[in-house]
Amino acid sequence: MIDVEEILSKMNPNQKINYDRVMQKMVQDWEKDQKRPTILMHTCCAPCSTYTLEYLSQYADVTIYFANSNIHPKAEYQRRAYVTQKFVSDFNEKTGYTVQYLEAPYAPQEFFRKVHGLEDEPEGGDRCKVCYDYRLDKTAEVAVELGFDYFGSALTISPHKNSQTINSVGIEVQKVYATHYLPSDFKKNQGYKRSVEMCEEYDIYRQCYCGCIFGAQDQGIDLVKVKKEATAFMAGKDLEKDYSHIKFTVID
Repeated sequence: MIDVEEILSKMNPNQKINYDRVMQKMVQDWEKDQKRPTILMHTCCAPCSTYTLEYLSQYADVTIYFANSNIHPKAEYQRRAYVTQKFVSDFNEKTGYTVQYLEAPYAPQEFFRKVHGLEDEPEGGDRCKVCYDYRLDKTAEVAVELGFDYFGSALTISPHKNSQTINSVGIEVQKVYATHYLPSDFKKNQGYKRSVEMCEEYDIYRQCYCGCIFGAQDQGIDLVKVKKEATAFMAGKDLEKDYSHIKFTVID
């Protein structure tokens, strides 16, 4: 597998890194070596999964990893998880790919412990950096456990997220685990624009805040209304069974 740090070591250290180009270089090497790697791709929601899957599925076997204990309230977490599963299922049906879905346990108290003392940080500050690290660390750990070639995150598709920070965190996490980080900046090459288009094509719910209670309060989001709407959405739906055919399975 390709180590992103080897690529970065050959670049000008004073130059801002274009992580999209770095990823494309890795993809070119996969094609040259006729390899189709496996990737465990962390995603926070269906919108972030859209273009990410459309692009990566051409070159790799991707499993979506929904690990987002930062999302509040629980009903909203369930709605986003359900919508992500539905998108993966619809995407597979439309494209013929076999993207799988894996979900981490919902453990909000674990998230609160991680960001303790950073509650008043502005959106995009140190609290968000800790949250990126928390979720990417989980992704890398599971990638090693299940034998994936790479781990990565679809968070870089958002124009509201700092891809330099996300990739720096991912590279640091890679140093702890016996796996490889896949750098990215999926909003490049009109990736974000394409994600908006795909949300319309697949009729995907687009949330109005990132996820955590602190960011939502900072934006003035009415979480009581969010909970009510999410609960109504989930009525009659089964988060565990409705899309069981796309759940990750280990192939011996």
